[in-house]
Amino acid sequence: MNRSAVRELAFKFIYGTEVQKEYSKEQLDLFIEDNEIKDESAINYMNSVFNGIEQNKTEILDLIKANLKKDWTIERISKVNLAILEIAIYEIKYQELPFKVAINEAVELAKKYGEEAAPLFVNGVLASIVKE
Repeated sequence: MNRSAVRELAFKFIYGTEVQKEYSKEQLDLFIEDNEIKDESAINYMNSVFNGIEQNKTEILDLIKANLKKDWTIERISKVNLAILEIAIYEIKYQELPFKVAINEAVELAKKYGEEAAPLFVNGVLASIVKE
């Protein structure tokens, strides 16, 4: 299973937690089991994303808030875009994934799952964060 496919699964999980407002290790374990994820590196990545976003949620959300346009609030961001941004920021800031790779992957997820303006929005927020 390639990293893009695993990232997409991580996005689906994080999106689900945003919608349900429930974030637990048991939920992740069930997600992995339900999606029949057997690849050890995929499971490790999913756990890393889960733990990393959970432990750094406040800082990640603060980065998003600080890089929104003046009249935007975090509550206005769709759950899809929020999940994509959280994963990308985690990868850039805490996994030290090259920002070009993380932004490209995030934009691709936004094209697939977001509304028409999502790729531009995600790219703009992440580009602003990277400039800092």
